[in-house]
Amino acid sequence: MTELHITPAREQDLPAAAAVLARAFHDDPVMAAILPGGRRLERLSTLFAAMLRGAPFETGSVDLARRAGDDAIVGVAAWEGPVTASLPWRQLPGYLSALGVAGLVRAAVLSSRLARHRPRSPHWYLAQIGVSPAARGLGVGGALLRSRLETLDVTRATAYLESSTADNRRLYGRLGFEEIAPIRGIRGADPMAMLRPPAPARHPVPARGA
Repeated sequence: MTELHITPAREQDLPAAAAVLARAFHDDPVMAAILPGGRRLERLSTLFAAMLRGAPFETGSVDLARRAGDDAIVGVAAWEGPVTASLPWRQLPGYLSALGVAGLVRAAVLSSRLARHRPRSPHWYLAQIGVSPAARGLGVGGALLRSRLETLDVTRATAYLESSTADNRRLYGRLGFEEIAPIRGIRGADPMAMLRPPAPARHPVPARGA
């Protein structure tokens, strides 16, 4: 089994992390709905760079996976924390460069539609998770998720995400996420809202004779 190290991103890591997400999401149906047309990889890299610098880096965590002894990033999980982030004005040029004005409107409509399903109570939101194509099948996505979910269990925090594929939903289900509602109205995609309450606390087994 490949040994993986999971660490939080530093600011200088964000461009490389955005490039990993761009490759991972190149054929994603939800991204295709807001970013049609050519130069997909370049525009996705610009888009994810802006997204990572916003709420995930400000209020949550951008978790990175690397193989032991290798500095190359092979997986990224971007979590927004329960604290409200500032409006992303500083990232607006990046959003415009990637999406254009029409795409920015499409993204705003999509974001509004997705937000309707998010819990009202405080929670951690998995905004993006992606694995480098060369590292698929090595358990990178599961390692990234388990690393953060273990922390959320300790702090008794709820996690929420939207899953756009059946394969991903099976992985999330094994990690404790429950399907709560399909999200309708997105052309070419049918994502599912999924919620994970913190796992029950494990009580230590008393020693014999105690």
